[in-house]
Amino acid sequence: MTAGTVQTQNMTGALPLAEDGVPIKMQAQKVNVHYGEKQALYGVDLDVRKNNVTALIGPSGCGKSTFLRCLNRMNDTIDICRVGGNILLDNEDIYDQRIDVVELRARVGMVFQKPNPFPKSIFENVAYGPRIHGLAQSKAELDEIVATSLQKAGLFEEVKDRLDEPGTGLSGGQQQRLCIARAIAVSPEVILMDEPCSALDPIATAKVEELIDELRENYTIVIVTHSMQQAARVSQRTAFFHLGYLVEEGKTNDIFTNPKDQRTQDYITGRFG
Repeated sequence: MTAGTVQTQNMTGALPLAEDGVPIKMQAQKVNVHYGEKQALYGVDLDVRKNNVTALIGPSGCGKSTFLRCLNRMNDTIDICRVGGNILLDNEDIYDQRIDVVELRARVGMVFQKPNPFPKSIFENVAYGPRIHGLAQSKAELDEIVATSLQKAGLFEEVKDRLDEPGTGLSGGQQQRLCIARAIAVSPEVILMDEPCSALDPIATAKVEELIDELRENYTIVIVTHSMQQAARVSQRTAFFHLGYLVEEGKTNDIFTNPKDQRTQDYITGRFG
């Protein structure tokens, strides 16, 4: 068990509980990451609480995105990357050889920094995952999955009359919500977001932030952000990374108003970073 975890099980016996009684969806235990000879993460222990938004903050190059990519094994795509330690999803080690990585990435979806819709129609962007994973038995079921995913992503009303038009023709903010709909369409349990608003204008950013708050009712969300204001607005928990170390993690309000570590204090007050 990582720090801040108690041995108690919840009523179903499925997930360990954090000290505040919230079930823990994912656990990182002593996670080290190397890119060739260079070490990028050092012994990271972090509990990701279910149906919470956990924000990862810290200066550029501190290991936030590297850690995020560990959570659905995106680092597997980098030949020189080695990941050590354990990362558990529902108490199962996602780096176990028996784990199907394609299935894992359906359970732990990802939304990237820049919107990256496929060069397909809006409909086909969302239908792509359900088709691959065989989630729809008929055209009617697929239509329903697409419509429901677009509704959950707050996009349906804006695009319902042009589902056959290219996803790439949408505005930046709409494209990012389309990518969120695409992630939702395969019924993930966890959604990872790597600076999802950094390429968006303030109005589009506000819409995505509002969406994140709605999504946490049904999903566990981990978001990397350079905006401390955004972390304060959207997250319940915040983890501060510095030079590859997890310096501090706690309730977002506590991290921003009463951090325990001087490095956290220096970062959030703008003394470095």
